[in-house]
Amino acid sequence: MDDEKENKDEYLSPESGSVDSEEISTEDESSGYYEHHNFIADPGQSLLRIDKFLYNRVENVSRSKIQAAAAAGAILVNKKPVKSNYKIKPGDVISVVMAHPPRDTELIPEKIELNIVYEDDDVLVINKQAGLVVHPGVGNYSGTLVNGLVHHFSDIPLFQGHHVRPGLVHRLDKDTSGIMVVAKNEYALTHLAKQFFDRTTDRSYIAIVWGGFQDKEGTIEGNIGRSRDGMRMEVYPNGDEGKFAVTHFRVLEDLGYLTVVECKLETGRTHQIRVHMKYIRHPLFNDERYGGNFILKGTNFTKYKQFVHNSFKVLPRHALHAKSLGFTHPTTGKWMFFNSDLPEDMVQLIHKWRAYIANRKEDLD
Repeated sequence: MDDEKENKDEYLSPESGSVDSEEISTEDESSGYYEHHNFIADPGQSLLRIDKFLYNRVENVSRSKIQAAAAAGAILVNKKPVKSNYKIKPGDVISVVMAHPPRDTELIPEKIELNIVYEDDDVLVINKQAGLVVHPGVGNYSGTLVNGLVHHFSDIPLFQGHHVRPGLVHRLDKDTSGIMVVAKNEYALTHLAKQFFDRTTDRSYIAIVWGGFQDKEGTIEGNIGRSRDGMRMEVYPNGDEGKFAVTHFRVLEDLGYLTVVECKLETGRTHQIRVHMKYIRHPLFNDERYGGNFILKGTNFTKYKQFVHNSFKVLPRHALHAKSLGFTHPTTGKWMFFNSDLPEDMVQLIHKWRAYIANRKEDLD
């Protein structure tokens, strides 16, 4: 019995040795923070340094930013990384990944609590609390993570000026908690952006969803795009709309009418886990936008209904936590992996349902 309890709690604490906005956006969870450019040099192209070539073709970009992208291996010619002094030749195929240019938006520095997990000269890793919007947007021009970062990094060039998302290469929804990485300089920003673009990061989430699973693990594939009413995202299984999205899941614990699952992302689309789980008829517990804030499984007994409503109060948000993140350090080249505890509200919900299941079994015995 003790061994079983130990296995159940594995996902409630970090592994040893491991070091947003609710409004629908046209941007993906990660790819909205960087842009991808492709060029083919004309047959009559004269020999020209690639940094000059790109400076003349990419809007709102500085030579220093292009050089940082080259140093980060984010400028490829004929599928091979090149340095900023590479000279373009006729017919060369150029591919570039860079963070989006600054936008004309004033950012107000605000002292906001940041749960810093790790920090060095290049990156900052935080464990974002639920309820914190990541970057300014309609209805959220202050009180965001970015406002807090601008205050925290007041002496760092990347966080000065008018860049509305300084240092960001991915985001979490407002009510999703968990691990995020922030770049502290242009080189790190471009290096991390390319990793997210190339899908070489390792991201693991814990979700509590409605219903039980026959299969203990599986993969959900289905393009994700804006719904017809524009209020949420949805899956387009035929691939005729939206963007390609893949989520792998593994059952961690059966809680009767709920299930705790681990989700691993291949892609980073807006609301990806929330949308994919709804698509397979397992919406996240208390996910108002995607229908998880109703009693979807269980009995008609008044006592059970009251128990579920009390559970909604224990976790007054959708049940999703970005538990871990792995990436290659921009400067050292070492693999960095960060893990986190589940937040207290999700832990309490799990314990509450464990107790319910145990009591229900006793009633049947």
